[in-house]
Amino acid sequence: MSHPLSKELHAHVHTTAAAVVPEPYPQSGQPGPYGQPGQPGPYGQPGQPGQPYAGGPQGWHAPQSQKTNALAIVAFVMSIVCALPLVPLILGIIALSQIRNRGEKGKGFAVAAIVIHGVTLALSAVLVVLGIAGALDDGPAPKRDTSGQVTDSGSSKVNDIRLGDCFNTDDNLAEYEDKDGGQASLSVRIVPCEQPHQGEAYSVFELEEGPYPGTEKVVSIVEEKCAGPALTTYVGKDAKLSDKLEVYYYYPQSSTWILGDREVTCFIGDASGSSTGSVRAGS
Repeated sequence: MSHPLSKELHAHVHTTAAAVVPEPYPQSGQPGPYGQPGQPGPYGQPGQPGQPYAGGPQGWHAPQSQKTNALAIVAFVMSIVCALPLVPLILGIIALSQIRNRGEKGKGFAVAAIVIHGVTLALSAVLVVLGIAGALDDGPAPKRDTSGQVTDSGSSKVNDIRLGDCFNTDDNLAEYEDKDGGQASLSVRIVPCEQPHQGEAYSVFELEEGPYPGTEKVVSIVEEKCAGPALTTYVGKDAKLSDKLEVYYYYPQSSTWILGDREVTCFIGDASGSSTGSVRAGS
């Protein structure tokens, strides 16, 4: 293959120097005037087509497989098991940033974690707002006398139970006897203690402010405070309680903690049915 530049120079000189007698055409294998290539040879050398290009090997290689971002998977799992509030959301956002910078897989896990936990927080907020607004109550609030004693039954939120209140709940207390706990109803029906009731609150207190310490830590604190002096102070040191009565408690979960819920209610409950009268000393 001739070099185009040599052809252009050769044509230019030939047309402007018409009086010059042209030189004989160069012999095979010898370079001609003005840099014309010699006889074609093996392909791959300048001016010598016919053989493959003599350079290094050419071709494509398969791209390296992408790994899945570990943080995205962790965020997804935590969003499903209702882990610490906001943690799956934060981990999902961080995972998206890492995936974008590192070219990793797992964007679907990260986005799903953000969406699932966001929906969970939104639903928790709606339930709390409805509870505060009284939309989940079954009826009017209980009536009390000037000392705070209930004189007429009424519906109340769990967080509004007062020390000494007797109440009924839709929860089956027998289901919680051999378990670590579970989701409780948001409202109860408070009644005068002379009427049949399932539970009687003997201690009401709030946990300290700060980040949610985790379910195990909360349960540990609650069990310590609900036992011992709190119970004996209410029922008296020499009280003889029925074997049917057990100690239960309501405590805040991670989903309500972020909304300001810190209240714990310790109560004596009858898992076999209901009882009448108060166990409070001197009543």
